[in-house]
Amino acid sequence: MSRHYDITAVRRQFPVTEHMLYLDSAHQTPLASSVRDALLRFYSEGNEFAGPKSLWLSRVEQIRGRVAKFLNAKPTEIAFTKNTSESMNVAANALPLERGDNVLLVEGDHPNNAYAFLNLQRKGLEVRFVPLKGETASAEMFEGYVDKRTRAISLSHVTFHAGHRFDLASIGRLCAQRHLYFVVDAMQSTGVLRLDVKAVQASIVGSGCHKGLLVPQGLGILFCEEGLDELQPAYLAMSSLANPPGDYIARADNMDLKHGAGRFEIGNLNLPDIHALDASLDFIEGIGVDAIEAHLYDLGDRLIEHLDEQRIRLVGPRARADRAPHIYVLDLPAETWLDYFASQQVRISPERDGIRVSFGLFNTFEDVDRFATIVARRVRTSALSAQAVR
Repeated sequence: MSRHYDITAVRRQFPVTEHMLYLDSAHQTPLASSVRDALLRFYSEGNEFAGPKSLWLSRVEQIRGRVAKFLNAKPTEIAFTKNTSESMNVAANALPLERGDNVLLVEGDHPNNAYAFLNLQRKGLEVRFVPLKGETASAEMFEGYVDKRTRAISLSHVTFHAGHRFDLASIGRLCAQRHLYFVVDAMQSTGVLRLDVKAVQASIVGSGCHKGLLVPQGLGILFCEEGLDELQPAYLAMSSLANPPGDYIARADNMDLKHGAGRFEIGNLNLPDIHALDASLDFIEGIGVDAIEAHLYDLGDRLIEHLDEQRIRLVGPRARADRAPHIYVLDLPAETWLDYFASQQVRISPERDGIRVSFGLFNTFEDVDRFATIVARRVRTSALSAQAVR
């Protein structure tokens, strides 16, 4: 059951729940039936009408508008990418960074956020890793590392490895006060937490769509704040230009870029996944992101109760204010637990500090209780085996 929406109706959209206990949505969400149907309609149009590309492209602009509204942005502030990593690399290479400048990142955050900036060390950029103190990252944590050559702060909204929920609002205020660019990796939060890019004063936000946004891998979204025309794309194509040549002849005097995020798009887009995103937004908005967040927090509270009863340590934050609603890492060694979970038809992920349980909008209290029973069974068996040896 759920106090926030009709979980039974939602669950019917995910047949995988009939075959396994799926607790791995921070890795990839299963395909919802309505999203699958949108993909099939797209492929049928290509099959039966040889690809109505002009119609497809007009839909792209409609869906761009939907994504913008979802993030409280303008359509011109949204570009489509392949994934979060591409968006982070777009950001790192677009910022007007010079030799001797520095960028601040959180130590231990997602490596692909870091590598985008570490790759620029060859051009003289200094990358400073700020240790995470306590259970969240806030402006206070960064202030002592900002100096006159600091140009940007880049971090995840939610950490993949322990479910920290970082205080974007305070960090955004710090960046605005110190005239820094603010880059956010929202891969683990889009579709799960409400993200208002204007409220947090983000410069660039990147996210893939295969987790909370319920779309297959291969599509990302990029927000770039209006007015940052000094940001230059590392790659250029006709689609990046304000006035692409109608005769398809390149001219050196026609290099003006689009105003906004469109300058970062380079050619054909992932049209099937963009159509799927339209269906997933229908589904998510029909439930409500706030309702999804609240339901997942309830599941997390239930899981923490079970962990406390079994004296299993939670790696990462416990308080709702500091934790993401859907990601929980258990202090259980993956090398001895992973095969056991697989044998019980439980899908989870090994993580750097244990076993990661990550909920989707389709999970229920019964799923949590079933998982706790499976864990308790293994704990009892191990205890009995230890007693027999003694």
